[in-house]
Amino acid sequence: MCSINISLLILAAAGISVMATAGTTAASSRFDYADALSKSILFFEGQRSGRLPPSQRMTWRKSSALRDGFDVHRDLVGGYYDAGDNVKFNFPMAFTTTMLSWSVIEFGQLMGPELQHALEAIRWGTDYLLKATRVPDSVVGAVGDPNADHNCWQRPEDMDTPRTSYVVNKQKPGSEVSAEIAAALAASSMVFRHSDRAYAALLLRRAMQVFEFADKYRGSYNDSIAAGVCPFYCDFNGYMDELIWGASWLYKATKAPSYWNYVKNNINYLDITEFGWDAKHAGINILVSQWVMKDPHNSNPFVPKADQFICSILPESPAPKSVSYSRGGLLFKPGGSNLQHATSISFLLLVYGRYMKLANKVVDCGNNVHVTPARIVSFTRGQVDYILGSNPLGMSYMVGFGQKFPKNVHHRGSVLPSVAKHPQHIDCHVGYSYFNGHDPNQNVLTGAIVGGPAEDDTFKDSRFDAPQSEPTTYINAPFVGVLAFFKPLHH
Repeated sequence: MCSINISLLILAAAGISVMATAGTTAASSRFDYADALSKSILFFEGQRSGRLPPSQRMTWRKSSALRDGFDVHRDLVGGYYDAGDNVKFNFPMAFTTTMLSWSVIEFGQLMGPELQHALEAIRWGTDYLLKATRVPDSVVGAVGDPNADHNCWQRPEDMDTPRTSYVVNKQKPGSEVSAEIAAALAASSMVFRHSDRAYAALLLRRAMQVFEFADKYRGSYNDSIAAGVCPFYCDFNGYMDELIWGASWLYKATKAPSYWNYVKNNINYLDITEFGWDAKHAGINILVSQWVMKDPHNSNPFVPKADQFICSILPESPAPKSVSYSRGGLLFKPGGSNLQHATSISFLLLVYGRYMKLANKVVDCGNNVHVTPARIVSFTRGQVDYILGSNPLGMSYMVGFGQKFPKNVHHRGSVLPSVAKHPQHIDCHVGYSYFNGHDPNQNVLTGAIVGGPAEDDTFKDSRFDAPQSEPTTYINAPFVGVLAFFKPLHH
């Protein structure tokens, strides 16, 4: 059954009014999810590094970092800046690419005309990741001196801080960044399988090579290229989850038994509740559950752990919680940039709800609490609506969406005047005069989802408060799939 029918069935079962006629879907909805989807994908154009194409829609951004890789005699132009800075951190960039690909794999049929833009966003990442893995047994882990960059407030078009390339290899391994890149390449190969078979084949071949390197030469990039990634994106969670994650995606893409055996032989490394750029545990269990849910010989421990994850989230479940909730209803986990958890967990819940629907399954959380796919959808919609404006402040946390949204986003390119308006070079420290000013950002970073409110539902619309006001690619990426799922609710 195609994803659009499954999604409509779950929406209807959740008591959400859906009317489908002549191939179109309509329903009354408080929020325009279709518009939010469009904007959430557009955001990635604001994060692009490299030479921008004529089709660039966020026109206040211009080409930047056109000599990346020069220091190591490679072409490393392209890719994404991870957040409001001008560094290319390949670990979260690869996770972003994996999640964009998974969003399309699960919900691409619901995206309509936005599917093409989603494919472009993925390809902007994969083109760069192919460059970063072009030399055998060598993977680029980051580009740009992060300390120098974070001591400047400068447009990416102007930056003159060192563009150092940080590379892992056999002598200085980086299994987490390499395995996450392998996952991204494997997942994206499935996305392009029908539209560009040659490109998909290249992605898959490279994924297999990079995974082999990640597994054969084990070690953390914390030890190998610390100067380029720590403390900003140190790996706090170890690299085994990335290796299992990479093998899981390679099995999904190839059906080669060796990858499935790898996953099964290493399952003891898996946790239950964590998922994000640094921890893949819950994502692995849910991804794998798709092909073992009806297989009693292989469902354990993946499906039981996925069930535990569901029970650790839903408020009515008696199981120990892996999240807390604000009074306004937003889920929280410790640390800053909390909306990364709300968007990633919402995505996993919706995907598992689809798999449950296909398997005619419910989750038993104990004390007579039985979670249906419809309940998962209704819960997730609450998180989505909170992010889009149904919260105590009436604030949309997506820039450019709705009437009230953050205007002082912690983002260099958004704060500083565009090259079109101010063609003169803006020096490293001169930019702070704009940062310290009281005027709203000069350029609207449309679609960016910021770090989000505090646990008491308050929000400082201040670029000084980076944990609340800074957007990241890995907040947006899973939300693309979530918004695609709910898109049929807009007429």
